[in-house]
Amino acid sequence: MLVRADPGSLTLTFEGRTIAAREGDSVASALLAAGVRSTRLTPRSGTPRGPYCMMGACFECLAVVDGAPNVQTCLTPVRDGMQVERQAGPRGVEDAA
Repeated sequence: MLVRADPGSLTLTFEGRTIAAREGDSVASALLAAGVRSTRLTPRSGTPRGPYCMMGACFECLAVVDGAPNVQTCLTPVRDGMQVERQAGPRGVEDAA
């Protein structure tokens, strides 16, 4: 498990849980450092998925960020006060716009 001596001065909320983050962190790295391993559930079976490649190629780290679905958390920098939720199920056509 990842452990940080200095968790940072920024915070984000993941499903009601406050998570510390550092300036320059991606949402995925802040979540992983806090022990969060799953950011979405697969559309077909509901299997939990989480960050894998950490460079935007695999789309395993999708989550709802500040109300916007299908956000690649590995490419999204942390901003103080962000609201992040686990994405459940398939994305819709309206989500792609």
